[in-house]
Amino acid sequence: MKKGFLHNFYQHNGRVLGTALLVILTFWIGVLIILPQLSMLDYSLREYLPSGQVGEYTLKNYRHLVYGAEGASDPYNYVDLKVFTRTIVAAICVTIFNLLLCYPIAFFLGQVAKGMKLRIFAMLLIIPYWINEILRAFALKIIFGATGMINAVLIGMGILDEPFDFIRADIALYAGLGYAYILLMVFPMYNVIESLDHNQIEAARDLGAPWWRIHWRIVVPYAKPGISSGCTMVFMLSAGALAAPQILGGPSSLWFTQIIYQWFNDGGNWSQGAAYAIVLLVSCIIIVLAIMKMFKVNMGDIGK
Repeated sequence: MKKGFLHNFYQHNGRVLGTALLVILTFWIGVLIILPQLSMLDYSLREYLPSGQVGEYTLKNYRHLVYGAEGASDPYNYVDLKVFTRTIVAAICVTIFNLLLCYPIAFFLGQVAKGMKLRIFAMLLIIPYWINEILRAFALKIIFGATGMINAVLIGMGILDEPFDFIRADIALYAGLGYAYILLMVFPMYNVIESLDHNQIEAARDLGAPWWRIHWRIVVPYAKPGISSGCTMVFMLSAGALAAPQILGGPSSLWFTQIIYQWFNDGGNWSQGAAYAIVLLVSCIIIVLAIMKMFKVNMGDIGK
């Protein structure tokens, strides 16, 4: 099987290009993904020694997330566990929000817009993302600020008497996270919906099916691979976001990645930070696999 795969791969790409692609792929997966994660796992299982020496293997760093520091008055580490739970729930909510927002856009691009109209709408989606994510986050902070455009419009229309604190209410944070990953939700769904035979939709309309049944029984099942791919990327990136929570988060909206950053940077305890990072990674993978099993989607569908 492996010889057949390599033979077909080299036959399709040639010896030089095929070898270059395999080297780049091996380097990408091995050096940039697997080795750093293994190093992180090793750090998470080591006892923290301020002297910089390598400590013995232990599960103390993982126990700290659940029970807190030794000698703490509380039986559990309520603060970190609450932040972890809130981060996961918020990432799920951002994913659902993006799905509801981007599905109509993907359907419009895939089945309605054609020719120049399609290219114009696609460019309107892409151009804002030429700007750096951090700059976009600061722009959203200005827009949602007390003297920002949204408050100015609401006060001018008489809806509000005084500015509303969108930052403290975490509205700016969730809007920023949702906006940051729109393209990762739109284009996987668009790639699938665009290949759907439009005659199936027309046939359902001719048979008297309402619009919601057409989408529920025809479009959504067909677009399930794209939906799964988009939701996976948005959820993983939302749960692991750092820039947006740092810039747009309110005083009480601590993100789990910020705790990880504090352990690595401010506290200097890489072992504890690595343990927290591994817990977040494994939890996100388990949630994604559980949802894939629930909706009967396999890894091959997501990779399409």
